[in-house]
Amino acid sequence: MSFTHINQQGHAHMVDVSTKVDSNRIARAQAVVHMLPETLKAIRAGVVKKGDVLAVAQVAGVMGAKQTAALIPMCHPLMLTGVDIDFEFNEHKSTLTIYSVVKTTGKTGVEMEAITAVTTAALTVYDMCKAVDRWMEISSIQLLEKEGGKSGHLQREVIRPLGRGRLHSICINPDRGQIKLEVPEAQVVTGFGLQNDGHAGDWGRQVSCLSWESVQRISQEKGIDIGPGQFAENLLIEGIDLSRVAVGDRLRIGPHTILKVTQIGKEDNSSLVTNTLGVSLLPYEGLFCQVIKGGLIRPGDAVEVLL
Repeated sequence: MSFTHINQQGHAHMVDVSTKVDSNRIARAQAVVHMLPETLKAIRAGVVKKGDVLAVAQVAGVMGAKQTAALIPMCHPLMLTGVDIDFEFNEHKSTLTIYSVVKTTGKTGVEMEAITAVTTAALTVYDMCKAVDRWMEISSIQLLEKEGGKSGHLQREVIRPLGRGRLHSICINPDRGQIKLEVPEAQVVTGFGLQNDGHAGDWGRQVSCLSWESVQRISQEKGIDIGPGQFAENLLIEGIDLSRVAVGDRLRIGPHTILKVTQIGKEDNSSLVTNTLGVSLLPYEGLFCQVIKGGLIRPGDAVEVLL
């Protein structure tokens, strides 16, 4: 066994954090449990014999975070102010991904608590399902994000398993509530939106995105030719199932531009789009984003979904 911190006598010791300044600390982590498709279905349906797997795993994750200092020798006992455990099903890959968010205010971070939370929850899933699926596998236990302390905000770029898409088209209009016009490129401005677009500004819906496949589907169903911008969207993205993108996920477009999803869908008011086409997509399938990092984007740029 080896320790990160060894004093001159060769003995392990806990790091002295007494001189550090108290700050708000947050850490997010994940663990992925691979299982048989029927096991995943049983968990989702709540029919596993031992009980409600997700409810028990959630409680176990919270307890694990609170007991981290008792399990890991060099961890400081912390007064946690919040522990949240969430789950994500992926039927295609037959996986259950467990996420944790742990918070405290103090002199040291909660990365270990966040990682211990998802690990404990994953082990609980295994324990409750091992009678029917002995060869489940736990993988990808990792820190996703941390805030607070001297290092500030750090985030791992974890790509969601949604494949790699591309930017089909870019559309802008200086006025709101109007059909947007296709452009060959656009400058995306950090914290603002697309340059020369009426929806840009200091608010939560700076950039709107739709699936090109959805536009094609509506075109076929209605028997009309709906082109880029006619649903008043800024970006059409193809090759990715945008219905599986969640609030808080980030879209990386090209090598530099990063958007953060802040809202999915919106109020369905009577609009020029609805009055013209008789149908609208943004209120139901639209992804609305803020610009985390700007840059120049062009149709054909690669698109990836990041956690």
